[in-house]
Amino acid sequence: MSPASLTAAAPVFQTRKLCKTYRSGAGEVRALQDVDLDIGRGEFIVLLGPSGSGKSTLLNILGGLDRPSSGSAHFADHELNGASDDELTRYRREHVGFVFQFYNLMPSLTVRENVELVTDIADDPMPADEAVRRVGLAARMDHFPSQLSGGEQQRVAIARAIAKRPDVLLCDEPTGALDYQTGKLVLEVIERINHELGTTTIVITHNAAIAAMADRVLYLADGRLQRIEANPHKLKSSELSW
Repeated sequence: MSPASLTAAAPVFQTRKLCKTYRSGAGEVRALQDVDLDIGRGEFIVLLGPSGSGKSTLLNILGGLDRPSSGSAHFADHELNGASDDELTRYRREHVGFVFQFYNLMPSLTVRENVELVTDIADDPMPADEAVRRVGLAARMDHFPSQLSGGEQQRVAIARAIAKRPDVLLCDEPTGALDYQTGKLVLEVIERINHELGTTTIVITHNAAIAAMADRVLYLADGRLQRIEANPHKLKSSELSW
């Protein structure tokens, strides 16, 4: 299905005139300005832009970690901009998986136990062992984070994020701390989750080469959505080079 078909058939995110302003000393910083956006269910989206362009702010609003200053943001039939703290907590718990540049694993827990932190609170989780197998770490199930490489720790973080079967996987610089080969392995896992589970996936990156594996690429600058480009011929993660 083409990116246009994905968006038209099953929009999962919609924003209109989305703005976010932060107070900074005596002044204000406009992190997002009038962002209109539709994202289809199951799409793989890459956000590109320089530091300070608004990428993380947009991701945090879509993930229910932050609220817009004005405008609207919806996930399916959930109105995110008007939601209470409890409603946003429930939204994140039921619908969103997060993957960040740094892995945020509990050092005293094994791989399986780190993933079980999520499965213990999710309504309909996949078994922790299955989540770990999906990221290719079945043999490391009982290892501690200190016994894993950076790439393996990031894959554990992905397993933890997908264990609750989220509708959306939001990734902020998931390969930023990794070398080339390890980064490609992590991208392969994210790609496979998007394909096999139909999880809507949004990836922030400074690495323009990663854009080639997206259905659509969103370019942000100065808090504004500058343009959106569709990829008629997506590359697989294994075909990327930088």
